[in-house]
Amino acid sequence: MTPQAQTHDGPPHPGLTSTGSSASPPHEPAQAIQPTPFLCRRSVRLSIYALLTLILLLMLGWRFLPGLLDPTFEKHIQSKRVMVGMTRETVLKAWGSPYTMNVSYTKDGIRREEWIFEDWVNSATVKHRYLYFEEGILVGGWYY
Repeated sequence: MTPQAQTHDGPPHPGLTSTGSSASPPHEPAQAIQPTPFLCRRSVRLSIYALLTLILLLMLGWRFLPGLLDPTFEKHIQSKRVMVGMTRETVLKAWGSPYTMNVSYTKDGIRREEWIFEDWVNSATVKHRYLYFEEGILVGGWYY
C-alpha cells in the first residue's frame, strides 16, 4: 500500500511534509517529552554546589575567624582564655605561669613544650590543664 496525500481546507498538519507523508512512520507512537527531575536541573545543581562550597569554606575559615576578629588577642587575655596561635608571652598574660613545664625536641630539632596547670577545686580534687607549644606558638591543649 502506498500512502496517498489527503487534501483538506485547514492549515497543514505539522507532522506532514510537503509531499504529504509524515516525517516518522505511522506505526511509531509519538514520544512524550518527560520533564527533567527537579534535582537534575542545571540551576538547582549549581545552587546546591554553591551552597556546599560556601559551607566548606566556612568550616575551614571558622578556625581562623577568632584570630581575625582579635589579632592581638587582647580580648582573649582580658577574659582569661587562650587560643591556638598565641605566643608563650600572651598565654602567660592570660593564664599566668604553669605548675610544670616539660621541654622536648623532635628529630627535626623543633622545640616542643608541654605546660601543665593545676586548678585546686578543693583540698582533695585537682583539675589539670595542658597546653602544647611548638617553637613558642600554642598548637593545642586540653583539660579535664
